[in-house]
Amino acid sequence: MSGVDARRLARIEAFLRERYIDPGKLVGADIAVQRHGRQIYRATAGLADRERGTPIADDTIYRVYSMTKPLTSLAFMMLVEEGKVALDDPVHRFIPSWRKLGVFAAGTRTTGFATTPAQMPMRMVDLLRHTSGLTYGFQNRSNVDAAYRQLKIGEIEKAGDLDSFIAALADLPLEFSPGTAWNYSVSTDVVGYLVGLIAGEPFEDFLKRRILEPVGMVDTGFAVRPSQAHRFAACYTPAAGGGLDLQDDPQTSSFLAPPTFVSGGGGLVSTTADYVRFAEAMLTGTVPGGERLIGRKTLALMTANHLPGGVDLPALSRSLFSEAAYEGVGFGLGFAVTTDPAKTLIPGSKGEYFWGGAASTFFWIDPVEQLTCVFMTQLLPSSTYPVRRELRTLVYSALD
Repeated sequence: MSGVDARRLARIEAFLRERYIDPGKLVGADIAVQRHGRQIYRATAGLADRERGTPIADDTIYRVYSMTKPLTSLAFMMLVEEGKVALDDPVHRFIPSWRKLGVFAAGTRTTGFATTPAQMPMRMVDLLRHTSGLTYGFQNRSNVDAAYRQLKIGEIEKAGDLDSFIAALADLPLEFSPGTAWNYSVSTDVVGYLVGLIAGEPFEDFLKRRILEPVGMVDTGFAVRPSQAHRFAACYTPAAGGGLDLQDDPQTSSFLAPPTFVSGGGGLVSTTADYVRFAEAMLTGTVPGGERLIGRKTLALMTANHLPGGVDLPALSRSLFSEAAYEGVGFGLGFAVTTDPAKTLIPGSKGEYFWGGAASTFFWIDPVEQLTCVFMTQLLPSSTYPVRRELRTLVYSALD
């Protein structure tokens, strides 16, 4: 295998079994690595459903949660390419009720907030790079995210619909003035709402027509279809006394029915093969057959570091939320972007881009090495184990 040490790649499955599957830290795992457009490694280990003894298969369906965000961001950038919206447009151009969003004034209560005026309006770029001032309720660090929890905004199990979500956010303050800090948030759910509004069709229909179908993501969507249900994995969470508890049973999961809240920030289910197709499309900007999915310069813009001042995430972040370290990592328009590989303390390339999901799924794209990797498992939260960093080390150690 040219440019790859197959014996070193073979370490990956043994590592996953010895470190995670056999000790019961993960129920199952699935990894695919491609280089120069062809698969160089694929391994599955363990079970998709422990309770029923179902092994992981090549077509197992997973909750990818925040790995939805890059697809939603790509959909938005397609509208930018068509001149229907611009990155520097204020968000209130399309959501007038957000024109006077204020910033939370410290010392006030979780209801009846006192606010101060934002230093500048929230722009579309702020939503895509998470500098909007919005938050997630699960952050558990501020009065604002406490209010999100109280109103059930941004929960893993989404309530209501996109219209009620946008209306509720209009009544809450921002954590900070847009563009002044980074905070992981419901921003990409807002992006999904805007895609539907600007395109003039339901967000999920636009995503299917413009991305899922051209890329060939036949098993990806916002719900598990009845014909797919037997392939749907269970999701787990660490048990208080050790081991794993069943978090979401695939036979009773809310993912078995179309959602009322179509979450561009975390609503998709997918397979490893489907997400590999997406990663390859985002590496080249093209779909199978060579037709362009997104312009070359647009892709370069999406995968540049857009954090103000060109800093990395720890310099600007209000909250970091997973097992990964983010020194030497900036953020683009839908992806994290490696800006200084030495600071990350793991092998990699400057300019690679990546993200993960709440159930410990992960992908990365390395244009320098022409490499993509997709990892699937189902364990909440993603901060439980450092498996993402370990897998990056194992994959890069196999490149000649």
